[in-house]
Amino acid sequence: MAEVIMPKMGDAMTEGRILSWRKRHGDRVEKGEVLAEIETDKVNVEIEAEASGILQIVVPEGQAVPVGQVIAYIDGQPAQAATREAPPPPAQPEQAPAAEPAPAPTPPHAELGPPRVKASPLARRIAAEHGIDLARVRGTGPGGRVVERDVLAYLESRAAEAPAAAEAEYEDVPLSRMRQAISRVVSHSKQHIPHFYVTAEVDLTRALELREQLQEALGEEGRVTVNDLVLKATALALRQHPDLNSQVVDDRTLRRFRRVHLGIMVATPDGLIAPVLRDADRLPLVQLAQEARRLVEGAHARRLRQEEYAGATFSVSNLGRYDVLNFVAIIQPPQAGILAVGRAQERPVVRSGQVVVRSVLQLTVSADHRVTDGVGAAQFLVDVKRLLENPVRLLL
Repeated sequence: MAEVIMPKMGDAMTEGRILSWRKRHGDRVEKGEVLAEIETDKVNVEIEAEASGILQIVVPEGQAVPVGQVIAYIDGQPAQAATREAPPPPAQPEQAPAAEPAPAPTPPHAELGPPRVKASPLARRIAAEHGIDLARVRGTGPGGRVVERDVLAYLESRAAEAPAAAEAEYEDVPLSRMRQAISRVVSHSKQHIPHFYVTAEVDLTRALELREQLQEALGEEGRVTVNDLVLKATALALRQHPDLNSQVVDDRTLRRFRRVHLGIMVATPDGLIAPVLRDADRLPLVQLAQEARRLVEGAHARRLRQEEYAGATFSVSNLGRYDVLNFVAIIQPPQAGILAVGRAQERPVVRSGQVVVRSVLQLTVSADHRVTDGVGAAQFLVDVKRLLENPVRLLL
């Protein structure tokens, strides 16, 4: 009999929630078939059967269980085509009436319950967070399926029907699973990683000119953002500063990575997630821009695979679109650094004794003091700055 366990889909994952079973208790399943959809701290994933047989579900939908706990079994024995006829029992004496057989115990999940409501995974998650019985929600999706807008409309109608009461001084709102995971990660990072911060300013004038030239020459295919330029410059600079492209293994060991995999911090309604741009230093600039765009769009649409969130060796966080000029970011353990990118701002600067207007970008690196010091972090920023101010080197 094979066990189906709650999988561990990331270093920070401690538990998962079963959003839906795709097969029912007692169904015959084949190896490779999708059994269930699981909600993790970051994404929803499907788990497949690792053996063929009869599915025996032990954890119902909506329940969260620790990583590694058994959620179902797959009985690999073939189903019996027919039961063998049992031999007749020996005759009982006339004076001893035959005892009535005790009722057979009802197997788990054998009793019939209410029919399962058809609903999207997102609708189920929102309903679970607000304690909503999906059977009370009218579905407007295909075939009466309950979708996100239906649950949100139900929430609004329930709030409107609630009786007026004195205004409370505060409201207790439960943290989402992602916010709980973020809380654990950042708390661990600030408690165990000695952060320090170094800031530099970059003249983006020539980089913006290169960006326009690529757009004119290649059209939509050559669309490159300021963040793409920063990602490429960061990846190339990390080649020269491997201490920042590393992680502390123990008190005596520093693991330096030979490949540069950049985590791109992406804001979603639930919190920050970080898909990984692999081999960012080896990708041509235009290809890097296309892959970064695919990852960001996929992260917003929740359609990336779990492995696309794992393995970053350094991270980049950009808040320029929110009109933020400068900020510091928290290192994502077990990485040794993260680069915070603000908004490019046009302002007067002095060049060759003349006051001119330039587009200036502020970059701040948060570094682990166990792997480098202020000089090392400053030299890293100097190299990032040199690459962005001489952007033709980003094309080599």
